[in-house]
Amino acid sequence: MQKETSKKPAAKNSQGVIWLLLVMIVVILGGMIAIIAVLSTPVTPVATLESEAAFTMPTLPPTEPTTEPTSPVQYPSENGVLPSTEGIDSAYAVLIDPENDLILAEKSADQKMYPASMTKLMTLIVAIEHIEDLNATFTMTQEIIDPLIEANASRAGFLDGEKCTFRDLLFGAALPSGADATTALAIEVAGSEEAFVELMNEKVEELELVNTHFTNASGLHDLDHYSTATDIALILEYCMMNDRCREIISTYVHTTRQTEQNPAGITMNNTMFNRMYGTEVEGITITGGKTGYTDEAGQCLASYGVTPDGKTYIAVTAGGTSKWHPVYDAFKLYGVVTGTYPMDEEE
Repeated sequence: MQKETSKKPAAKNSQGVIWLLLVMIVVILGGMIAIIAVLSTPVTPVATLESEAAFTMPTLPPTEPTTEPTSPVQYPSENGVLPSTEGIDSAYAVLIDPENDLILAEKSADQKMYPASMTKLMTLIVAIEHIEDLNATFTMTQEIIDPLIEANASRAGFLDGEKCTFRDLLFGAALPSGADATTALAIEVAGSEEAFVELMNEKVEELELVNTHFTNASGLHDLDHYSTATDIALILEYCMMNDRCREIISTYVHTTRQTEQNPAGITMNNTMFNRMYGTEVEGITITGGKTGYTDEAGQCLASYGVTPDGKTYIAVTAGGTSKWHPVYDAFKLYGVVTGTYPMDEEE
């Protein structure tokens, strides 16, 4: 009896050890399977995501896919090599020789951008081509003025009830970039700004500008209101073919006629000539042009310069980060012609 009793505990201990070993084996196998599963799962490094996010450059909101340009200006046939524009701060830039229909320098010149108040070049030419008597008058209204104040649009300074001549309205649109003037011109010509914009876009088609579309007469921001540096240059070239338009965009200062609302008239300064003399680049005189600005478009400038022998060149610089960048960038572009203003000139 004692022998049987002494053997039973030994059997139990042996069975316990066996079960313990089995449990340990199962646990170990399960752990190995889990480890293998984890190791086989692809992992995206967090550092890579952070790095990509840090170097993503902001872009303009999309409008429409860029259409291949069919403008009359061409790149030089001789090797097709243009000078470097690495020294240009503006996002978009072009220099053209209108006499020979050549592009002499460019930076993203056919990429769609927002033209801001360079739009008014088209507004001017459409208005001039439709208004016969520039001494006739238009009565300004508060109904025109109030929405422009709300939109923080630039205004020439015409007041409610003021009888403005169309000549003064044209200068008001061009020199101080007045949206009150462009609205008045649009209403006079077409009955409404919407109808006037249709005339602007008809002129776009006439000039075969495939990358330009307007939604207003002043250049206020709209996703569907766009152009390119090349197209703006071609619009400016067209404006220069009209003597009256050329006179207006080349004027330094204009004072409107005296009225009851403005007894001394309104003194209007050309916003371009507020930023330059026009003689900064030796060998060429910048004679006229139009500035522009919205938060979305950045600082813009369309200008033309004339050499002592009468040769004309057109430069457009847009998407500048300060009001001075498009000006100095224009100097650099004209320096391509004269060789007197280096592309990497410090601003």
